[in-house]
Amino acid sequence: MDQQQRQEIYETARQWIYEAGAQIRGHMNEPLDIETKSNPNDLVTVLDKQTEKFFVDRIHHRYPEHHIIGEEGFGDTLSQVDGTIWIIDPIDGTMNFVHQKRTFAISIGILHNGVGEIGFIYDVMDDTLYHAKRGEGAFKNDSQLAPLDKEKKIKEAIVGMNHFWLCDNKVVDYTVMQKFVRTVRGTRTIGSAALELAHVAEGVQDAYLALSLAPWDVAGGIIINAEVGGIAGDVDGNPWNPLKRSAAVVANPSIHNYIIEFLKEGRK
Repeated sequence: MDQQQRQEIYETARQWIYEAGAQIRGHMNEPLDIETKSNPNDLVTVLDKQTEKFFVDRIHHRYPEHHIIGEEGFGDTLSQVDGTIWIIDPIDGTMNFVHQKRTFAISIGILHNGVGEIGFIYDVMDDTLYHAKRGEGAFKNDSQLAPLDKEKKIKEAIVGMNHFWLCDNKVVDYTVMQKFVRTVRGTRTIGSAALELAHVAEGVQDAYLALSLAPWDVAGGIIINAEVGGIAGDVDGNPWNPLKRSAAVVANPSIHNYIIEFLKEGRK
C-alpha cells in the first residue's frame, strides 16, 4: 500500500468512525436488545450489530476488493492475510456500554498483506480518537504521541490486566501472576482492551496483558502502539497473529521481555 492509498483510506475510515460514534450516542439510551454469546458475561447489543454492519456496507461499496474481519459476523472467514483487511470491533467494552454508558470504543485496524497500515481507537463518549498511519507516528486527536520511555523499570510499571489472571491456571499459573502483581507498581482494569492499548501507546499505562483476545480486540491498538515503539505478541513472545485468538502482551519495549520471562515461569 503506497502513501497515497493509505492516506485516502485513512481519511475515509476516520469520517466513518465519527459518523458511527454519533449514531451510537444518538441511540444508546433507547431500549437495547441485549444477547449473550460465548457465556453470560459476553454481551452483544443491537447497536454492536448495527455499527458493524454500518462499516461493512460502506467498505463493500467503496472498497469491494478489501476483506473484513468483524466481531459480530458480518465479515469474512479468512485463512491468509493477503490483500487489504479491515479488522473491526464496533463496540469494544460492551459490558461497560450496557451498564455504565461510557468507557467503550470503536476499534479498527487495517492491514495490507499482513502489515499494519492504519489504526483507530475511538473513545465514543469522550470524543477522543487515537489514530496512526504506518511510518507517520501516532496521535491522540491532533496531538502526536511521544515515543515510549525506554528507561521504564518494571517496579515502576502500571499494567492493565483483569482478575482472571489471578484465578485461572489455564495459561499461566496464578501464583506466578500474584507474584507479578506484587512486583509491578500497580494494576488497572477498565473493561475495554482497545482503550487499555490506547493508554499504553499514550504512555499513561506501561503494558496490557489479556488471557484471550480476538484479532478485533487488539488490531487497532497494536498498529497504534507500533508507531510509538510498543511491542505486541503472545505470552511466549511470538509475534501477533491477526487471524488467531490468543493470550496477548502489549508493552513498553523496556519491560516487554521482562514480562515474557516472568510469564514463562508459570506457563503450562
